[in-house]
Amino acid sequence: MTLQVGILYSRIRKDEKLLLNELRERDHEIAKIDVRKQTFDISEVPDEFADLDIVVDRCLATSRSLYATQFFEAYGIPVVNSHETADICADKVKNSLALEQAGVPTPATKVAFTKETAMEAIEDFGYPCVLKPVVGSWGRLMAKIDSPDAAEAILEHKATLGHYEHKVFYVQEFVDKPGRDIRVLATDGEPIAGMVRSSDHWITNAAKGAETEVFEPDEEATELVRKASDAVGGGLLGIDLMETDDGYTVHEVNHTVEFKALDGAVDTDIAGTVVDWLETKAASAAEDELEVTV
Repeated sequence: MTLQVGILYSRIRKDEKLLLNELRERDHEIAKIDVRKQTFDISEVPDEFADLDIVVDRCLATSRSLYATQFFEAYGIPVVNSHETADICADKVKNSLALEQAGVPTPATKVAFTKETAMEAIEDFGYPCVLKPVVGSWGRLMAKIDSPDAAEAILEHKATLGHYEHKVFYVQEFVDKPGRDIRVLATDGEPIAGMVRSSDHWITNAAKGAETEVFEPDEEATELVRKASDAVGGGLLGIDLMETDDGYTVHEVNHTVEFKALDGAVDTDIAGTVVDWLETKAASAAEDELEVTV
């Protein structure tokens, strides 16, 4: 079955090229939707969307992703990932709450709204601890706090920044991981592939230059990936784990996950497996629509 697939984007990166090439090889029709040039009507479905079977959200900007996915759902067009999933994953506070409420091991976290209460949270954790922005990726604006002086300086700096998100202080325990963390790419909780990201720096993101190698999820990791995916509503997700003395802890679930580094680290056909899943999702959505119509 030939699908009409919308790719919602703001820049075509290697990740999007991998998906586009795979879709073209299978003769699916592609509508490239540049979110920077698109308008959305609250009542009328734009003509260019009318025949789409499924939309894949690959927006770089969180705000655009959240609004666009909500519009597609309002138009009755299947979108991955869903607005619910995007909303939870885009905000570290919502992400951590969802994991905690689902019983997924996740680092101890406190949230405060003033410099004074944030300082209390930092003192409760002790040094070092970590201060993260509630919205952000690629390890940007994260700070490892090693002393009261450093804490006061960083909190003062954040408090003077204009955006309200900088006045939400997300404080987390420092997990003494073994110089690496783990990224598992999954579709609705089913692992596709995994990699270990190693670095001398305490931030081990691939975007920060971490070295990568294959990670084969064991039974514990596989179960945590499934539970973490379910906690945020499922979809095409990157689940980030760290190793501790007590097993794994899941520190984040990513909804517009990049996989170019993973694709270079493993033998798995990442794009092929993702498109297999997209075909299944589109077919399931079509069946559901047919049942409603009948």
